[in-house]
Amino acid sequence: MTNNDVLKKLRVALKLRDDEIVSILSLVDFRISKSELGAFFRREDHPKYMECGDQILRNFLNGLVIHLRGPMPEKKTDSKTAGPSNSKNKPSNSKKGNSN
Repeated sequence: MTNNDVLKKLRVALKLRDDEIVSILSLVDFRISKSELGAFFRREDHPKYMECGDQILRNFLNGLVIHLRGPMPEKKTDSKTAGPSNSKNKPSNSKKGNSN
């Protein structure tokens, strides 16, 4: 199964129009025109057929996640968990009473 097939099947399954796919790709700052997009959905023997590359499919999938779930929320860092662990201060594998 080619990237073109995956893109076609997702388009049909999610009932997406070309302008919606263009806007989904714009969510991840990937610009493409409707005519370029239409070339991916043509038959392989058509003279204007274009193969869908990995980068386009990857950006579409990333944009689709944002489209369906919404943007990723900001992570809040907690000062207690952000610091280094105290394992360096603890002795490791040493016996009590032995001092070398």
